[in-house]
Amino acid sequence: MNIALLTAGGSGNRMGQEIPKQFMCIDNKPIIIYTLQAFQISQDIDAIAIVCIKGWEIFLNAYAKQFNITKLKWIFEGAETNQDSIKNGILGLREAGCSEEDIILVHDGVRPLVSSEIISRNIEICEKYGYAVTGLMCKEAIMERVEDNVHEISIPRERLVRTQTPHTYRLGTLLNAHIEAEQLHIANTVASCTLFALLGVKEQHLVLGSEKNGLKLTKPEDVELFKALIHSDPEIWIK
Repeated sequence: MNIALLTAGGSGNRMGQEIPKQFMCIDNKPIIIYTLQAFQISQDIDAIAIVCIKGWEIFLNAYAKQFNITKLKWIFEGAETNQDSIKNGILGLREAGCSEEDIILVHDGVRPLVSSEIISRNIEICEKYGYAVTGLMCKEAIMERVEDNVHEISIPRERLVRTQTPHTYRLGTLLNAHIEAEQLHIANTVASCTLFALLGVKEQHLVLGSEKNGLKLTKPEDVELFKALIHSDPEIWIK
């Protein structure tokens, strides 16, 4: 099976609202539903699991029924960190009887503009190489922040990648990585790709993402950008 594992276990403090950001409504639809719908319509996704902030599972179930998210099969409890939330999800999938050969696409629940093409390409690359990480090469001039100053870095920007999600691995690979990380006391990594890098995996194959998929709704201004994007029509002259 190809399974999307969405992370929605955070409280979203940077958004500054009274409810978790993944449950904020935009045009009368929760952000998490936009993300769920992206995987619901993908012909390559067989099932969806979510790691959800504790106490919000009943709302998630209700919204999923309201918006006909039929692929949502499992809801697991989130943890204090992203790394531990993902671990809860993969342990839950194993206990639910999923195969270690199943392909798991780990995706941010508040990154709603992932395309079917990116999803399909992640699966294809993971099937071929065992790893897939979505990202884009940097267009900006990248510098290092040192206190209140910026310093030049020696890596050419053409070699730098702004990672997005999904990050895609087989269930057994993910599970073994989290077990090894616990043994080595590696904790609180920001993403699965950085966890694997810390474990010594040198090559995680790149799937080209998009500027739209780069939008992760974490601050109030991201909401305005998201609204502008979902209400925009492509120019007819663009090929």
